[in-house]
Amino acid sequence: MNQNAIQNDVERALNEDLNGLGPIDGDITAALIGDDVIAKASILTRENCIICGIQWATETFRQVNPDITVNWLVADGDVCEANQIFCELSGSARSILTAERTALNFLQTLSGTATTAKTYVDLLAGSGITLLDTRKTIPGMRMAQKYAVTCGGAENHRIGLFDAFLIKENHILACGSIANAVKQARENMPKAKVEVEVESLDELKQAIDARADIVMLDNFDHEMLSQAVLINKKTVKLEVSGNITQEKLHNLRGIGIDFVSSGALTKDVKSIDLSLRIN
Repeated sequence: MNQNAIQNDVERALNEDLNGLGPIDGDITAALIGDDVIAKASILTRENCIICGIQWATETFRQVNPDITVNWLVADGDVCEANQIFCELSGSARSILTAERTALNFLQTLSGTATTAKTYVDLLAGSGITLLDTRKTIPGMRMAQKYAVTCGGAENHRIGLFDAFLIKENHILACGSIANAVKQARENMPKAKVEVEVESLDELKQAIDARADIVMLDNFDHEMLSQAVLINKKTVKLEVSGNITQEKLHNLRGIGIDFVSSGALTKDVKSIDLSLRIN
C-alpha cells in the first residue's frame, strides 16, 4: 500500500469526526479529560476474523498524537479468535479516545473484507479456481479494500477503469459488435488485458473468435457453464460472475473454469465486532 494514500484516507476520516478542527478542539468529549492523564488500552475482537487495517489504524493514532505507543500483537492476514487482544496502546487518554472510532472503523471494515474473502477462498481450496474481487467497493476505500481482499487470500481484478479492458453489453452496443470492441481495444492499448462479458453461448463464441484474453460468463446457470467449458476448449480463460453465493462456489468446483469474481467481497462486507478498552 502507498503510504501517502493511507495518510490521505486517515486524514479524510478524521476530518469527518473532528470537523477539520484537529484533535484538541474537535473532540469536545475527550476535552473533559485532563491533557496530562496517561492511559493504557487494548483492542480486541469479539468474533473470529482475519485481521486487516493495521497501517490505517497506526496512522490514525499517529495523526492524532504521534506520542501514542502502538504495539501490534498480530500482522495483517493473521487469524484472530473471539476475545483475543491484538493491539496494546499507551499514551494520552484523551488522544487514544479521540482516535478510537476512526481506527476501529478502518480495522472493522477491512477485517470484515479480509474475513469474507478468506471464507470464499476456503470454499474453493484445491479447485484451481482463483477468486477475484470487483470494482464494487466502498467509495473512497478502493485501494484499502483491494488490499484487504489479498489479506484474505483472494486476488484483485482490475484496480479501476485504467488498467484493463472489461467490455460489457453497453460497450458492445456502442462499438457495434464484440469483434469491433476487441479490435479497437487491441489498437488502443496492445499490452493491456482484454476481457469481454457475455450473457449467452453465442456471445461466448464471438468473444473466442475475437481473441479476447478472458471471457466473463455473466449469470450462467450450471448447464450453460458446462456447455461453455466444452465450447471454449481452453482457448481463453473463463471467469464466472453474477450472484456468487457460497452454495454456488461449491458447485463450481471441477467444472473447468479459471476465475470467479464476486462483488460481495467488498460491497456486502459485514464489519467485524471490535472493541477498545482502557485498562
